[in-house]
Amino acid sequence: MTMRLHGMAVMVTLAGLACGLAEAKSVKLLAVGNSFSNNALWFFKEIVKAAGHEPVVGHAMIGGCDFDRHVRHAEAFEKNPADPEGRPYEGKKSLQELLQQDKWEYVTIQQVSHKAPRPETYQPGADRLIAIIRKYAPQAEIVVHQTWAYRDDHPVGGTKGFVSTDDMYRKVRTAYDAFCQAKGVRLIPSGDAMEAARRDPAWGKFVPDPAFDPRTAVYPALPTEKRSLHSGYTWRKDPKSGAFRLGEDKFHANTQGIYLLGCVWFEFFYDTSVVGNAFVPKGVSAEDAAVLQRVAHRVVGEKQRPALLP
Repeated sequence: MTMRLHGMAVMVTLAGLACGLAEAKSVKLLAVGNSFSNNALWFFKEIVKAAGHEPVVGHAMIGGCDFDRHVRHAEAFEKNPADPEGRPYEGKKSLQELLQQDKWEYVTIQQVSHKAPRPETYQPGADRLIAIIRKYAPQAEIVVHQTWAYRDDHPVGGTKGFVSTDDMYRKVRTAYDAFCQAKGVRLIPSGDAMEAARRDPAWGKFVPDPAFDPRTAVYPALPTEKRSLHSGYTWRKDPKSGAFRLGEDKFHANTQGIYLLGCVWFEFFYDTSVVGNAFVPKGVSAEDAAVLQRVAHRVVGEKQRPALLP
């Protein structure tokens, strides 16, 4: 049968519901992150519910936020709880308030994506953030959300300290692995899954549109790109002039990438295979959903990671 969740069509099988409900459980997690954690959480609740479970999710999110900035806001709250600088999250909440809002089982942390390949950027912010979490949510397990490499045609690769998607993935993974080993914390392998899908023959390599030139494109023309897991090009209307401007986003996940990330988080936090999960969001074919589910399960459930390339 077909159900509607938040305006999206969802295919649900009665057998899947019955199986999920028989072993229903609730997991409480708070993500301390930015738009990349927002990507991972976008479909997470729907995937969890389709399995018959009930998620409890909080999100301390600021776009583009790194370890240091989360700490800066938290320290401002410590000095003066009335200072707006210490209450940057939705609802004018402080990190301390969000950490005490529920009895979280897990709190996720992550470095901002463009700094993730550079381990020297993690400290001292990461240690300070961990100390704040352990002070205000001592019962929670701290886990690290691994960010992912940018798309093959990302225009600024060399300026950020990496020269290709392969190189960025290797550096991101190496930095997060070393950090997790040093701190004794677990890793949510989101970046591994994005890379595994990128290399999986069942998904296929990203294919750009050779006929599309963003410098000469006229609204509403968009490229015909295939097998992307990243957002790509979009037109946005300038609120002042009313003119449409072409933007590019080759680092955030698109609908397919967001779905893959949600599958990864489901497998990680619920320790249950996502293969066969009935939730398929609008814009993702059943065939593609099956491929992405298998990739998530292979990376999380079977702990298979892509090989590091030179």
